[in-house]
Amino acid sequence: MTCDPSSSAPASRPRRRPSALAAAAALPLVLSACGTGVAGAPDAAGGSGEAVEITNCGRELSFDAAPTGIVGMMPSQTELLVRLGALDSLVGQAQTEVSPLPDDIAEQTADVPVLSTDAPPAREDLLAAAPDLVVSPTEYEFTAEQGFAGIDQLKENGAQAYVATGGCLDRRSTAEVTDLLTDIEDLGAILRAPDRAEELSRDAEERLSAVEAALDGVPRLTVAQVYVDGNTLQAIGAGIEADIIATAGGENVFDPDAPEFADFFAAEITPEEITARDPEAIVFSVSGPESEKRTRDHLEETFPDVAAVRDDRLIAVPKSDLFPGTLGNIDAVEHIAGELYPDAF
Repeated sequence: MTCDPSSSAPASRPRRRPSALAAAAALPLVLSACGTGVAGAPDAAGGSGEAVEITNCGRELSFDAAPTGIVGMMPSQTELLVRLGALDSLVGQAQTEVSPLPDDIAEQTADVPVLSTDAPPAREDLLAAAPDLVVSPTEYEFTAEQGFAGIDQLKENGAQAYVATGGCLDRRSTAEVTDLLTDIEDLGAILRAPDRAEELSRDAEERLSAVEAALDGVPRLTVAQVYVDGNTLQAIGAGIEADIIATAGGENVFDPDAPEFADFFAAEITPEEITARDPEAIVFSVSGPESEKRTRDHLEETFPDVAAVRDDRLIAVPKSDLFPGTLGNIDAVEHIAGELYPDAF
């Protein structure tokens, strides 16, 4: 947030999938992954072959061979790397206590050095791991002013940084769920693992198609997505978080084009703004059972007359599933859709 017992371990991520989703999975959905591009034709075995060139967050990355020293800057990125077959190349994992890894991944990564627990690793700790590739959900993890290794500092030390497409600064407020497909394609090319990447992408597309098919013709519910920190209340109006709500069939009561979301995907609001919009559901992120209970109790006490509370439609989502570039984005879509429209699934 190691040692792979089998190079043929399945690439698919263990998950919930209601039977209705599985039945609808074959129905078509046009998905577009916005962001980076891949050039080159590397060999699948990971030899040098032709260089792979990637455009990521406006930066040009080039890999003559598959990286052999990789750091996942968040458990969500570590999971994706392992499912793409990069376990033996991991030299570090970071922010391991921010969210738990799936059980199978946690077992496999037990021996991967932990560089940090609840924040990005300090500059010297990351550089000491001697990575040649660092994979992160956002650009924040490379803020030199915070004491983290900057992207230029990494480059000076022989490492390249890959940021999830939806976490790039110029896309953070316009990110989409399908940006994950770009990350899978890019990392699959970098790691010389096109078959695993294709399998993960196909699975993601099928699951999103199934949700879309299940919601066909279903009247939409209004949704507020909030983040509660003590007495501070923030609304989520844009970014990957908002697109997850839209993909799950929710109609966000906050407009991403509103001035308060012009520069950032979230904005501090007053409780009265939620009450006035009277959402039929409220989605909130949690870090665990205690976090969920604390937030749920706060929402019930603060908004007793709001439809979402009256109708017991408060939907908790693991915050790790809301980070850009994580397979959990698909889990979040399925979970929220199932909670909003249980009869459709």
